[in-house]
Amino acid sequence: MRSAFAATLFVLTLAACGDNSTPAPHEAHKEGMPSADGIARTPSPPGAKVFIIEPKDGVTVKNPITVKFGVEGMKVVPAGTDEPDSGHHHLLIDAKVDDSTVVPADAQHIHYGKGQTEGTIELSAGKHTLQDVFADKSHVPFDPPVQSDVVTITVE
Repeated sequence: MRSAFAATLFVLTLAACGDNSTPAPHEAHKEGMPSADGIARTPSPPGAKVFIIEPKDGVTVKNPITVKFGVEGMKVVPAGTDEPDSGHHHLLIDAKVDDSTVVPADAQHIHYGKGQTEGTIELSAGKHTLQDVFADKSHVPFDPPVQSDVVTITVE
């Protein structure tokens, strides 16, 4: 019964990953190296990196904000795709990375699970931080992590 429940959660995760509208539960990746809480992490290839192309660090912007992602040494694919050295982007807004668990799906953790390399967001006025975290088919950060530098922006 437990595996049927986990399978249902995984299907819900994949269904919700592309639209960013509803937080969804997640199932851990079954391959790779286990983290401290038992979630297995997929090894990242040497030299892999992601970065935020736009907006640039330190800029002042207006809504809607276009966020563009870049990746080197890995391939961008939709969530659930089981392909070596591949994954998808997650935008963290005013949040920190927790490499030991699945990236949540909520207002601070935007999933680009259809393999998107850009998106638009709206943020309240003031300073905000943005970070791109690349994760595997099950939304688990790679080991070692493939994540961008933190970008700080001011929204008018």
